[in-house]
Amino acid sequence: MTKGLVGGKYKPLSPDAVGRMHEKALKILEQIGIRVELPEAIDVFASSAAAVDKEAGMVKIPPKMVETHLETAPSKVTLFGRKGGHELELENFKVHMGTGGAALHVIDPESGELRDGKLRDIADLAKIVEEMKNIHFYIRPCTARDLPEKDLGLNEFFASLANTNKHVMGNAYSVEEVGRITDMAALIAGGKKQLQQTPFISFMVGWMKSPLTFERTRTSVLMEIVRNNMPVALSSAPMAGSTAPVTMAGTLCQLHAEELAGIVFTQLINPGARVLYGGIPAIADMRDLSFKAGGVEFGLMNAAISQLATYIDVPNYCSAGVTEASVPSFQAMYEKTFSISQCALAGSNYIHHAAGVLDSIKTVDYGQMVIDNEIIGMALKMLQGIKVNEDTLAFDEIEQAGPGGSFMEFKHTIDYMRTEYLESDLTSKYLNKKRDTVDEFSYIDLLESSRNRALEIIKKPQEPKLPDRIIKKIEDKFEIA
Repeated sequence: MTKGLVGGKYKPLSPDAVGRMHEKALKILEQIGIRVELPEAIDVFASSAAAVDKEAGMVKIPPKMVETHLETAPSKVTLFGRKGGHELELENFKVHMGTGGAALHVIDPESGELRDGKLRDIADLAKIVEEMKNIHFYIRPCTARDLPEKDLGLNEFFASLANTNKHVMGNAYSVEEVGRITDMAALIAGGKKQLQQTPFISFMVGWMKSPLTFERTRTSVLMEIVRNNMPVALSSAPMAGSTAPVTMAGTLCQLHAEELAGIVFTQLINPGARVLYGGIPAIADMRDLSFKAGGVEFGLMNAAISQLATYIDVPNYCSAGVTEASVPSFQAMYEKTFSISQCALAGSNYIHHAAGVLDSIKTVDYGQMVIDNEIIGMALKMLQGIKVNEDTLAFDEIEQAGPGGSFMEFKHTIDYMRTEYLESDLTSKYLNKKRDTVDEFSYIDLLESSRNRALEIIKKPQEPKLPDRIIKKIEDKFEIA
């Protein structure tokens, strides 16, 4: 299924609710304010119309100031791949789906055993994404636990770029790492100016420590990204019942205030900075305060992000495809299907976590990524809808066949039979067994088939994604694992 299909058909918030939420968020920023832990960030706000109390580290932002800086934030952000054909136009209700997460564990595709994530996994999972037609971008789904933290960001980006031509988004863990990652990408692009014009990498930063606090270290990383003129998703993830009000409306209202503050901040540093409204509203399980990933309300709130971002005319980044299931299972299927479909139909622009993650984003499974590619394809097919024109209405064919006739040999049938209906790559090729009883099929067949498909991809010879001369330059300049 193609990327950039238009959603907006599903609206969990009424227009009145969106307007009220925006007004209440402006009131939060003006009357309650935000805490800013980084002195340099306080100075940025102090140079503006904000009311700043440096001693308390508090900033209050008047509504007029928010409106002024929303005008400079781009309403369209285009992200690129290493090769043409992978452009992502983030605007209005255009939908794109991809991976995401920082899972600690991976289910090994050969042994089926749970183990720590490795840099090799980031490379291999990128190869799978390259082959999956319904997965449009790559965010490393797991953390490379075989590397020290100081080497993580650079190596995760390199392992990703070396194995997929699709757009790569990732983390930088320090200000210095922002520079190293950007310099490495500039070597690949042929210069920093070319990289900024056609960015095939972007960043996400969880700068916001909910409720309403700019965290010191992550805010400094955000500032460096914006100064380097690179696209960035402002990731704010308040959890209803613990770091946000227990009600969905209250959580979304607080999150909207946090995002508005982040957008204003980036525009103060670099007017026109390419930012994504990165709301990821979550839910706390009130029994133990753990992340409740599988609830239908998770999809409801993340779908609402599209409406809030569209209201202020800024592209959005949200989350779908998460599940509480710790292994691929029917529970994983139905929990993933709901949130993926909700966010797709809502018209979310950049939906991450949509493929591969399990156990509330603590685990990644190779086969699950292949299965999720199928779920995403079905959700996108819903967006595509039914094409109605003179040719598809097929009056001439109905007339020619007549009562009791057949359409099997018509050119019209041949013309449309491969495009009108979504054909599953997984089920048609790997699960086409003829079954006479229900007992002849189990979920294990699907799991084995999906993992076999993943292994087939990662073991086959790959076309090099980066030229040898570029790899050598990178290896000469940086510490590449």
